Amino acid sequence: MKKDIRDISQEDLEKFFSENNLQKFRLKQLQEWLWKKGANSFKEMSSLSKDLRSLLDKTFEIKSANIDQEFKSQDGTIKYSFKLHDDKLIEGVIIPSKKRVTACISSQIGCSLACTFCATGTLKLSRNLTHGEIFDQVFKLNQESEKNYGRSLTNIVFMGMGEPLLNYNALLKAIHNITSTTGMAISPRRITVSTAGLSKQIMKLADDEVKFNLAISLHSAEDEIRSELMPLNDSINLSTLKESIRYFYEKTNNRVTYEYILFKGINDDLDSARKLAAFCRISPCKVNLIEYNTIDGLDFQKSSQENTEGFIEFLEHRNIIVHLRRSKGKDIAAACGQLVNKLQ
Repeated sequence: MKKDIRDISQEDLEKFFSENNLQKFRLKQLQEWLWKKGANSFKEMSSLSKDLRSLLDKTFEIKSANIDQEFKSQDGTIKYSFKLHDDKLIEGVIIPSKKRVTACISSQIGCSLACTFCATGTLKLSRNLTHGEIFDQVFKLNQESEKNYGRSLTNIVFMGMGEPLLNYNALLKAIHNITSTTGMAISPRRITVSTAGLSKQIMKLADDEVKFNLAISLHSAEDEIRSELMPLNDSINLSTLKESIRYFYEKTNNRVTYEYILFKGINDDLDSARKLAAFCRISPCKVNLIEYNTIDGLDFQKSSQENTEGFIEFLEHRNIIVHLRRSKGKDIAAACGQLVNKLQ
């Protein structure tokens, strides 16, 4: 059975080239085709000899993620389904604004965390994505951004399907090739990884001295409510999460962002705002308040405008940086929490 060439280590590739009496610069050309030009077949690699392409094709394969369908929203957002080598599907989104084009990237097929408000949480986890499949989403959505909006991606958020930190190694490998000068050369400061709050992995990110941004899906600063929204909180409670956030900031000096969906009658009153403000004292931070997007079969409702404005005002009076994130792509089920992959 052929191995995916993108999963072969540098050492093993060098050994393969040496054993086949191939010049070293050919390996550099190969890697440029894979990570700078995003090639998904050996036939595309026109600077390599026909014999070398044939040898590579007989020995290896490239398990790529390819765009299957696209869905365009009235607000300019475009959602894409990607078909993988095993015919499974994932979804990615590009979201335009005046100054930015943001790509929302998936890290797993489905999700195991079962957050009660999230459509993706209704799916079972099928498998992790490979680092090549994660990379393909970014590369191809960048091409789609240039085609549709006339500009490259400015920001990448790992807020699509799955929990990124449960696919830790593949995530970091993909980000390496996205940020490397031998790959897409996108600044890590333009990348945000969102987690439901896996404390051990957050501390590992700190130890690995990552340069990208970290966002934490908080949604409540009260254990009882957060456990109802996010079953993960039963095993990793807010006290444990606090310790990992302190550690992350001490090691990286990077400001964490808290994501907080406002649910009517659950976490949108001033008492909830007070508890969130107290939680924010752990370290310098930002708060992204998110409008809830209605999901078929789930009973949650969007907070009222009055409660939303009162919540923002309360936090701002306590010198907390707050941003209300307006949802885009709701008409094509591409907004936050809506990636359920109905085509699957």
